[in-house]
Amino acid sequence: MKTPPYRIETPRMILRCPRPDEARLLKSAIDSSIEHLKPFMPWAHHEPTELSVKVERIRAFRAEFDSDQGYWYAWFNKEETEIMGTIALVKRVGYGGCEIGYWTQANHVRKGLALEAATALVKVGFEISELDRIEIHYQPENEASSGIPRKLGFTHEATLRRRPLGMGDALGDKCITTLFKEEYQPEKFRNAIVAAWDAGGQKIIF
Repeated sequence: MKTPPYRIETPRMILRCPRPDEARLLKSAIDSSIEHLKPFMPWAHHEPTELSVKVERIRAFRAEFDSDQGYWYAWFNKEETEIMGTIALVKRVGYGGCEIGYWTQANHVRKGLALEAATALVKVGFEISELDRIEIHYQPENEASSGIPRKLGFTHEATLRRRPLGMGDALGDKCITTLFKEEYQPEKFRNAIVAAWDAGGQKIIF
């Protein structure tokens, strides 16, 4: 897998890994969304946490990005003064694939922002990182998340019952959807990204 862009501009947002000095923006986004996130994000049950915890979390995510272990982005508004959610390409689904995971800050739900961010990462995953497949997992009762892979052309492959949800001993049903590189239709993603830059600040030509 090739390293995806360090910075991505879409029509309504900037996607990049935040800096440690932007931990207050991440804390604000999470603290204002805890009740919204709890039904679907097990980690939200451990929130709120101190600012220092957010600083260390960002440092860990940046280290993972730089060492090609995983790629975590915050979605900033165009002024880069607010974090509206996060999205990641995660290496946990086996060789040749990545899973896309995301959440939206409570004040920005129902605006199509998660779809916009996911569309950009699907384009990046296939056109830059040369993945063989991308998966999106979600809980069946999460209607907002279930609509995103459907709109992007993913195929529902299975619903796994009473499985670990990713943190602690929380269990729940999990839907698995997949898009393979031969199913990817670039023309449908043509306008997903306005511009993107690599680690050296060089603009990437799609």
